[in-house]
This record gives sequence, C-alpha cells and structure tokens, in this order.
Amino acid sequence: MKSWIQGTILGDTIRLLLGSRWLSYPEDDPTFDIRQLKCASCLDGHSHRDLESGQETFRYAEKLSAATKTDKSLIIDWYTPDDPENPLNWSLGRKAWVIILISVYTFIVYCGSSIFIPSYEFMMHRYGVSLEVVQLTLAIYVVGYGVGPLIFSPLSEIARIGRNPPYVLSFILFVVVSIILAVIDNFPAIVVLRFLQGFFGSPSLASGGASIQDLFSLIDAPYGFISWVTGFYCGPALGPLLAAYAVTSDWRWPLWEIVLMGAPLLLVIVCLLPETSHETILHRRAQRLRRFHPAVLAPAETKRLDFKVILIDALIKPIEIAVKDPAIAYMCVYSALVYAIYYSFFEAFPITYGGIYQMPQTMLSLIYLSLIVGCALAAVLYAAYLKYIFIPRCHNGNPSQEDRLIPALAAVWLLTAGLFMFAWAARRSVHWIVPTIGIAIYSGSSFVVFQAIIVYVPLSYPRYVASLYAANDFIRSIIAAGFVMFARYMYLDLGIGKGVTVLAGLSVGGIFGMIFIYLYGARLRARSKFAVGD
Repeated sequence: MKSWIQGTILGDTIRLLLGSRWLSYPEDDPTFDIRQLKCASCLDGHSHRDLESGQETFRYAEKLSAATKTDKSLIIDWYTPDDPENPLNWSLGRKAWVIILISVYTFIVYCGSSIFIPSYEFMMHRYGVSLEVVQLTLAIYVVGYGVGPLIFSPLSEIARIGRNPPYVLSFILFVVVSIILAVIDNFPAIVVLRFLQGFFGSPSLASGGASIQDLFSLIDAPYGFISWVTGFYCGPALGPLLAAYAVTSDWRWPLWEIVLMGAPLLLVIVCLLPETSHETILHRRAQRLRRFHPAVLAPAETKRLDFKVILIDALIKPIEIAVKDPAIAYMCVYSALVYAIYYSFFEAFPITYGGIYQMPQTMLSLIYLSLIVGCALAAVLYAAYLKYIFIPRCHNGNPSQEDRLIPALAAVWLLTAGLFMFAWAARRSVHWIVPTIGIAIYSGSSFVVFQAIIVYVPLSYPRYVASLYAANDFIRSIIAAGFVMFARYMYLDLGIGKGVTVLAGLSVGGIFGMIFIYLYGARLRARSKFAVGD
C-alpha cells in the first residue's frame, strides 16, 4: 500500500509536512550506498561526453564516489532494468488503476459537454433566449477544453512539475466551477463559467495519452489507449441520457450530476493517482540523493529549459509541423472532421428521432447508446487484432510505423458507409433501427481511426508528441464547436438526408488520405526534419 501512495499528491504532501521519514524511499536513508547497486541497463561501464553541457555523464552507479570528489556531475538513471520506481515495471494492477482513473477523468469531462443538452428548453424559457444562444453553452465548453491543453500539456512536460499537479489543481478548479454553475442564476455568467469548466477539465484530454505512454512499451501502449479513447467517446454519448431523466425534476440537476461525479474522483486522484512521468520521478530521486551526494543530477536538469521556451515550442512547433508535414496535416484535418461530425449528431438526433420518428425526450436520449455500442464492439475487435495479429508480428519482426494504420484502412470505408446509411435511411418509411445501426457503424469505425492516429503520431514524432496531441485536440474542438452552432441550420435547410450526405461526402477524402499515408508515409518521414524512421 505504501508504494501506491508514494508519488501521489497526498503522499508528496505528507512528506512535505511531516518529513522524509514518512513514506520513505531508499535514498532517504543516510546509510544508503548507491555504489552497491548495479546499473545493468548501462552500456559497457564507460562514460560518454555530453558535448552540449560539457559535463561527463556516468551511467554506472559506482561512479558516484569519484564524481562527488571532483567538479563532475553524475547523471542518474534507473538503478536496474527492473527498478520498481520505473512506471514500465509497475504491476499490471497498478497500471490498470492509473488507466482507469485517467479514463474516468476523461469520461467526466467529455460527459460535461453534452449533459447540458436536455436543459436547453428549460433555459430558453427561464432566461428568454433562443435555442441558438443556448447552444453557446455547449460550443463554448468545447472551445474551453480545446484551449486548455495548449497550456497544461507543456506544464506536464516540465520535470519539476510532472503530470499530477496539472491534473489535480485544474480538476479542483473544475469541481469548484461546476458547483458555482449549479447555483448561479445568470445566463451570461453561465456561458463564461462553461468555458472555464471546459478549460479546467482539459488536462486529461491531451496529457492522458502521455500518461499511458509512460506505463507501457510502444508495442503494448495501444491496449491502454483503448480505455482512454473509450472514455472520450462514451462521455458525450452518455451525457444526454444521464440528464434526460433528472432534468424533469429540475433543469439544474444535470449540473449537479457533474459535481456528483467529479468530487469523488477528485478525492481519489489526490490520494491514489501516482506520478508517471519518467523525468519527474528521476528528478525527485536526484533531489533525495543530493542531500548526501551533491554531485547528482537528473537527466532533465542538464537541459536548462524554462517554461517560456517549452510553451513557445508547444504553441509554435505543432503549427510548423502541420504546415510542413503532410501526414500531420492530414491527421489533424481528418480527425477534426470526424470529431465534428460526431458533435453534429447532437443536432441531428433531435430532428431525426424527435421529429421524424416522434420519440419523447427520454427515449431519444437512449439513441445515444448506439454510439457506445459501436465503440464497445470496435474496442473488442481492435483488442483482438492487437493480441492475435499485430503484437505477434512485432515479436516476429520489425513492422513499419505505417503498419499501425492497417485497421484504419478498413475503418475509413466503414465510417463513410455508416454515415450514408444514416443519411438515406432516416425517413418515416424506414424503421428507426436502420439509421441507428448506421450511427453504430460510424461510431465503431471512427473509434478505430482515432486509435490508429493516437498510436502513429508518437512513433513518428516522439519529441513533439505532447504538443501534437494538444494541437490536435485544439483543432478538433474548435471545428466541433463551429459544427455545434451551424449544424442545426444545415439539417433544417437541407434535411437530414442531404445534410448528412454532405458530411459523408467530405469524409470520402479521408479514405484516400489514409491510403496515401499508408503507402507513402515512410517517404514523407524520410523528408521530414521532425519525424523519426522505423
């Protein structure tokens, strides 16, 4: 149990207030002798010169004694390949626990976007505003959680900070803003607070992927991504269903539901979410060792980067990569289109199932479950693909990075087919289950597309992965917010059939883009100064 509390916000606070004798590490013992450890992960027992810093970097623990007697610095690493502090070596149960917390965190934030929808009609009467104005409460929330990662993701990459402080501090503010939203009675204030709610809930939406990468090798990481992507797919789909029955008693109840979900999770992540950033864990280890061995440095301490440099790199570099690298430009644009279509369903479903099929609000909300059904089926099939096809291929050879896109090559066709099925079957003469099946096909196939993109990007652009995730989230969110505001007009003017057909037609371009990246991605990466080879 001690190891589960070490590295959490609660554990760090206890050590700060009560001293290092509480939840102690081996380095806290004055008799701890690092020279007795064998750093089997190091090469040949030799040192190598770091030309940029002018420091000599030692990889063997027994070099510490010599380093402390001179002006040289010892750059520490994991003590052994099975070092228990290395997140890659944590037990499967502990890794699963972290993934569950990150996924639930992501689910709650995404659920908070759409949980407001059943309250629209009540707010229109309460504040005397039009539906278009009320829709701002959804659009501005989506903008908020698109902007947030541009700030929070660079913070999480700083070794002195790590993943946990941005998660916890921002989620505290998320819960506080949610409580204020549930009691305030002023529409302009509600709109502003909805932006802040999305903004403060955003860290897990981009950094969640980085946390999962901390836990697994590149081969096994897709298993963790399945849970995380499921969280952000199921959140918006379940929001209207969770609120549909509560809103009949009081239109504010959906707002309280966010608080009721968020507050317990906040308590859990404060107490039991461990730090996963490798650089942060080594940085803290170096701090403990320096009490007895002043020559010790963490790898991150040799880089001499400040937050301003990291922030500029995070904001500018993704734009530069997207402009100069066709693969990233395609990934950003196509994922943004798929995501925006997903959010346009919040306007299409009431027109289709409430208008054409005359369903009441509570039954209409159940239609959103089709998104979850499609996602769940795709998750099972994708996990089976990983276990029985992809991972065995990795062990038997060295697949190219584009091989990670193979599931998406089929999914892009099904995505478009699902949209056409929904568009052409959404009419009174056709049973409502038929267009609903089309939605499930779209949901499952787009889930696989996102999985492929999330896995492909860090392999090809590992140095800029956090920034690229944040930039992708920002682009997706801004376009989705725009779709929220104009999709209703498009569906009313063109009709559901023609309107969704237009979107399906746009998605056809994604089919050829995915094929192009699969066939020529290696050549594009060879020409790119940002990407790495296989």
